[in-house]
Amino acid sequence: MIEALYTNAWGAFIFLLMLQIPFLIVFFHIVNKKTFVDPEPAKTSPEKYSKYRYGWVVFAIGVFIVVNVASIDYMPTIVEARAASAPNVQDVSVTARAWAFEFSDTEFNVGDTIRIKAQSVDTVHSFALYHPEGDLLFTMMLMPGTGTDSAVVHTFDEPGEYTIRCLEYCGIAHHNMKRSFTVI
Repeated sequence: MIEALYTNAWGAFIFLLMLQIPFLIVFFHIVNKKTFVDPEPAKTSPEKYSKYRYGWVVFAIGVFIVVNVASIDYMPTIVEARAASAPNVQDVSVTARAWAFEFSDTEFNVGDTIRIKAQSVDTVHSFALYHPEGDLLFTMMLMPGTGTDSAVVHTFDEPGEYTIRCLEYCGIAHHNMKRSFTVI
């Protein structure tokens, strides 16, 4: 369940609501109280202000720390490092050029961990891998002349026809720059 908060837009939206709804409830309660119930100035002493101020700061810092620590396992660098340390990583070379992708291998097995090393030879391209159901799994920016390949490590958990598309406008036939491969 918690992975859904980090892997798609609806999860991020729900997480945002989980943070905003309690704030809005308290905010509207205070606005209602100060507007209709007790419109007089507050009778809180200045000593209590500093306690409340420090309490809110500590609370905000605590929420920040908890959210960041909970999300460490889902950071792309951590996920990639774990995948790269797998014993059998298969290297696949991808070359992007004028509206086509060229692969060194196009058939993989479920559970295979592959390191996709991609490069562009002519202009800026991107490499976006889509799950068979249409979800975007990851993307890489491919820039020519850098001297190094862009690389990502991925483990295929489900069989199907995976699609690669270029998401960076690269010329008149950009919309046709796609390729697919099979995971069995």
